[in-house]
Amino acid sequence: MAVVLKLRKIGGSVGVIIPREELQRLHLKEGDELFSVSDTDGLHLTPFNPDFDVKVKAFERTRRRYRNALHALAQ
Repeated sequence: MAVVLKLRKIGGSVGVIIPREELQRLHLKEGDELFSVSDTDGLHLTPFNPDFDVKVKAFERTRRRYRNALHALAQ
């Protein structure tokens, strides 16, 4: 579903106006952060930090490698 976003001048910057329905769908409110991700398809706005996914994957590798040690520490 494509949503038209309007660019508006806000002080010395330009901001994007996101419709209320989209904010509700994404569970966002004023002051929340959005992350922009550029790829070959264009620019994607997401409330999810793409760097966090890298950190989670690194933790999963560590957890598998040190599974026995982490289990012993948990006891």
